[in-house]
Amino acid sequence: MPALLATKITGTIVWLGRVPDREATLRAEALEEVRASFSGIEGESHGGLTRPSCSRVSTQYPKGTEIRNVRQLSIVSAEELAEIGAEMGLERVDPAWLGASMVIGGIPDFTHLPPSSRLQSNSGATLTVDMENQPCHLPAKVIDEDRPGAGRAFKRAAEGRRGVTAWVEREGVLRVGDEVRLHIPGQRRWQGAGI
Repeated sequence: MPALLATKITGTIVWLGRVPDREATLRAEALEEVRASFSGIEGESHGGLTRPSCSRVSTQYPKGTEIRNVRQLSIVSAEELAEIGAEMGLERVDPAWLGASMVIGGIPDFTHLPPSSRLQSNSGATLTVDMENQPCHLPAKVIDEDRPGAGRAFKRAAEGRRGVTAWVEREGVLRVGDEVRLHIPGQRRWQGAGI
C-alpha cells in the first residue's frame, strides 16, 4: 500500500523565480523554466544539500549548525498572494518581492498542506513540502522599494498565507504552465495536536 496518496487536486505553475544573490537582495528574478536538481533550483542562493541552521530551528540546533536543506524552495499560492495584496491595499503582490521560487494556482488552502506532501509536475520533477513558511520582516524592504510604505503591512497580512518550503525529491525541469498533482501522506491526523 502506498504511503503517499495521489489526489485529484492539481494546480498550475504560474510563476517561477530564483534569488541569485541573497546577500545583495531577497528579490527574485522571474524565469520561464528552471532545472530542479537534488540541490534545488540551479543558480538559487537558497540551494544546496545542506544549509546553516537559522532561528526557525533554534530549539533543535545552535545557530549556524550544518543541517539538511529542506528549504531549497519557497512556494506560494496565487490565490493567497491575492488575499495578501487585498489586505495590504495593493493591486497585487509580486512574488519576486518575497524571494519566491514558485507560484502555484488552483490548490486550495495551500499554505496548510500536510508536511511531506508531494507536488509532482507532468515532467516527473517532484517537490516535497517541508512545512508552512512563516512570514518574516525581510520582504518589507523589497516591497518598499516598489511600493514605499507598504512593506510594514506584509508580515501581518501574510500570516497563515505565506506558502510552504520544499525540497527536490526527483530532479527535472519545471516550466510556467506545467500542471502539478498533489500527493498527500496516507495517515490520520495526529492526536497529540492539542499538546
